[in-house]
Amino acid sequence: MYLHLGNDVIISKKDILFILDMDNSTYSNKTRAFLARAEKEGRVVNVSYELPKSVIAARENGKDMVYISQLSSATLLKRATEYNSY
Repeated sequence: MYLHLGNDVIISKKDILFILDMDNSTYSNKTRAFLARAEKEGRVVNVSYELPKSVIAARENGKDMVYISQLSSATLLKRATEYNSY
């Protein structure tokens, strides 16, 4: 099964490591350092041109990727748990 992250980006649900709410998680220095390192290493994919609301970490083909989405973590959770997900 797949999860639609926005703007025609779809990832396999089995590859998802975690989903973070952007508002609540960026207060932590460790989260900000994680995102900065991922950006520096070219592992960040911004799937939104709107205000980012969530961070999705996934391991695809042995490579850890970070997706920034305009969809809330609650919306992504709902999509991930629906029976007829992509």
